[in-house]
Amino acid sequence: MPTTQITESPVDSPRPTAPSTPLLLIMAAAVAFTAANLYYYQPLLPALRDGLALSDNLLSLVPFATQVGYAVAILFISPLGDIIPRRTLIAALSLLLTCALAMQASAGCALLLIAGTFLMGLGANITQQLIPLAASLSSPQQRGRVLGTLMSGLTLGILLSRVLSGSIAEHLGWRAVYWAAAAAALGWGLLLWRVLPSESTRTTTMRYPALITSMLTLFRQHALLRVSAMTGALWFAAFNAVWASLSLHLTSAPLNLDLQQAGLFGFAGMAGIIGAKASGRWVTSLGTWRTICLALMVLLAGTAVLWSFQYSLAGLLLGIVLIDLGVFAAQVPNQVRVFAIDPSAQSRLNAVYMLFYYLGASAGAIAGVHLMTTYGWQGIMALTAALCSGAILLHVAMRNTDPSVKPTST
Repeated sequence: MPTTQITESPVDSPRPTAPSTPLLLIMAAAVAFTAANLYYYQPLLPALRDGLALSDNLLSLVPFATQVGYAVAILFISPLGDIIPRRTLIAALSLLLTCALAMQASAGCALLLIAGTFLMGLGANITQQLIPLAASLSSPQQRGRVLGTLMSGLTLGILLSRVLSGSIAEHLGWRAVYWAAAAAALGWGLLLWRVLPSESTRTTTMRYPALITSMLTLFRQHALLRVSAMTGALWFAAFNAVWASLSLHLTSAPLNLDLQQAGLFGFAGMAGIIGAKASGRWVTSLGTWRTICLALMVLLAGTAVLWSFQYSLAGLLLGIVLIDLGVFAAQVPNQVRVFAIDPSAQSRLNAVYMLFYYLGASAGAIAGVHLMTTYGWQGIMALTAALCSGAILLHVAMRNTDPSVKPTST
């Protein structure tokens, strides 16, 4: 049966090993500061609700617009990394991100806030240009370590976002959070323009419409891509359902924490750094499938702890640690196996995978806020447990799609 041409080898491209250590650290830090923009809102939801007099329905659109904007960018912007230099894309996205954050900071009504939030999600696609760029600069043997470093940066960004936004909002108001983020986005855009390598070759000569439709062909052709995308969507939906509603739970009776105290729960995200770094090493020895299995077991354990100790600060802290540890330990091996499917289509493979990932995130976030306002913490935990169990069952059922579960035969 005829197929769309989707694999074209780059011409005269040198064999990659890994980015230099300084460049890798700069890229990881840029991932941290870019990804942080997607999570600033989480401790701010009570302040946004009160400051702009938002109804519960409008309030739930803030996390929804964030994740949908990011998903739209993944679908329509991420694949461009296979046909134009990612350095150029990152510069344009930095400008968009700066303007969107300024729009959020100056918003006087719900419409402007939600529109700015959506545009911010588009601009934050910088992260999804840096990750495949790092993968393309790395050999298969080094890819787990390199992606583990970038995922550590991602985790640190999520951690910093919650702590910084909660602290700044408590003392300077929620608008100051977005003004500071806009200044940071501009600064990082200028730095990346100076330090990122200029790519002289393209991995494909496709035109844009064919590039977009080829992602569907990739999805149909590769069972491993389908399994990775769907399991990732399930566990990230669970993750976002918890985090999108956590500040509402912590600032309500009987816990009654303030915004700064709720934001400090972001320090529990340090566990994600440990998970990302450790799984980047485990991939080589255990294989991707077993590493993901272990991570999902940790995620399910975290859900059980959060469900059992909903009014215990120590119990909530432990549960959040396990949730973050499991999610980011699963993310690294999942991306390693996705990037290995076809080196000439890494931007598109990443786009398909991350599209599912953040569609899951948007569904989890909006469902989390809705369930929290309707059924409370028990409703959140029931949803999270169902999503985690679904990811585990699908991963186990489709184990034969992952080449790491059985030795190659000749």
